[in-house]
Amino acid sequence: MPLPEDSPARITLAVNPAAHAGLGDRRGREAAAALRSRGVAVTELRRGSASELAAAVAEALPDSDAVVAVGGDGVVNLVANVLAGTGVPLGVVPAGTGNDVARLLGVPLDSVAGAVEALLAALEAGPRHLDLGRIEWPGGQRHYVAVASAGFDARVNERANAWRWPRGRARYVLAVLRELVSFRPILFELAADGAAGSRRAMLVSVANGPSLGGGMLVAPAARADDGALDLLVVGPLSVPAFLEVFPKVFRGAHVGHPAVELSTVRNVRLGAPGMVVYADGERVAAGAVDISVVPRALAVLAAPTADPAVRPGGRAG
Repeated sequence: MPLPEDSPARITLAVNPAAHAGLGDRRGREAAAALRSRGVAVTELRRGSASELAAAVAEALPDSDAVVAVGGDGVVNLVANVLAGTGVPLGVVPAGTGNDVARLLGVPLDSVAGAVEALLAALEAGPRHLDLGRIEWPGGQRHYVAVASAGFDARVNERANAWRWPRGRARYVLAVLRELVSFRPILFELAADGAAGSRRAMLVSVANGPSLGGGMLVAPAARADDGALDLLVVGPLSVPAFLEVFPKVFRGAHVGHPAVELSTVRNVRLGAPGMVVYADGERVAAGAVDISVVPRALAVLAAPTADPAVRPGGRAG
């Protein structure tokens, strides 16, 4: 609901000060100053670990009209997991490498002032609601906002996350090229909405939003509010064939390639020897997982023009 006109907004900033070599800290301070100049009551949270930050966000919820994650998709994922099901909306001031959730919400990537204006406009209009993906494994579970992947993409993330240079999309592209040297298609055990089977594939992605890796449109038709997930399976490809297909992913032009399969699902069970699952750019689990959609689980502060990925009143499952 929109805030009463005579009630100052209370926004908690959850800041990852280490994001993008300190950019998170700088943008957090800039965002706090910009919000305070507009009469917003701001609480800034900075902690030494992800678990400490998650606990601090949870403690701040009763006094927060919204929680804004300042950093990359990792801190956004952390905050989303705290906010899931609470009705307290998530906002984003992007300061990371990929920023795919910020893209999903229509938030300007390179302007703190623009991000703050988008947040305030969304707060005035009232939050929207989007779905979350839920990953479950023996002993744990975690929600994600954008995309979960296993196979080639997860291995690329493992490699890219170990590097300090280069930054941005270039690091991901270079990691792709390095991983291609040794990668072989994986035999997955894959069950989608109960239909089980074995599939040899380069990668499997389960998308709630359309992009990963800094705007790569792996599932360009995915909507984060439709009560469903988009399952992408890329079958075996030679290195030359993969290098032909890979650049098309940045604009979503890989759809229709004979090795690319896209379908709409609600539940996926996935496993393979040595499999690692990444979601929102973060390592989530090793081993077999169950992935499902949780309709309308997260309230968000999305820019009024954010469409088609997010819209008011999305279809519930």
